[in-house]
Amino acid sequence: MSELKASMPGALSADEVTARYLVREHHPENGTLLGFWIYLMSDCLIFASLFATYAVLGRNYAGGPSGAELFDLSLIAVNTAFLLMSSITFGFAMISAQAKNTGKTILWMGVTGLLGLAFLSLEIYEFYHLIHEGAGPQRSGFLTSFFALVGTHGLHVLFGFVWLVTLMVQLKKHGLTGENFRRLQCLSLFWHFLDVVWIGVFTFVYLLGVLP
Repeated sequence: MSELKASMPGALSADEVTARYLVREHHPENGTLLGFWIYLMSDCLIFASLFATYAVLGRNYAGGPSGAELFDLSLIAVNTAFLLMSSITFGFAMISAQAKNTGKTILWMGVTGLLGLAFLSLEIYEFYHLIHEGAGPQRSGFLTSFFALVGTHGLHVLFGFVWLVTLMVQLKKHGLTGENFRRLQCLSLFWHFLDVVWIGVFTFVYLLGVLP
């Protein structure tokens, strides 16, 4: 029977049939980055809503303390320096990745992670101090919007740190493959995005908050 099929005009061998109908996985060029940009735009809407909420409630103290009474600008300035420095070190990691130097990429990512942890530690300390002083999120509309905005940003930094550590493990195990380089590009966009948002928080919440 197989010989009969092979002798039929136009008949295809088993290998030819497999080659013709085999569906290969196809990853569109820059498809991941495009999808991640769309995600960042949705995140922009979240932070825009939180900034708008703070703009409305930021002066509603309900007889409680104001930002001028609560904020320690020297502590916030140090915390801001930690996050901005982490953006620079991540830039060094990307330069090393483009040079195909896996070791230096992981090293700079580790430095970035340590700076991110320092930022989170100071932010947690600030929250603990405020709550200990009786200035928790339930105290007034100002504090509710403050904790919502700053806390949401802090959660994003925490998720970015987890992603950073996960990607470091992937780089250590598999090296700078095409997939890992795309993931590194996406994480770079995310990390720099958090820096831009924090500059807005530092200016709009803390600097303006200490004004009378």
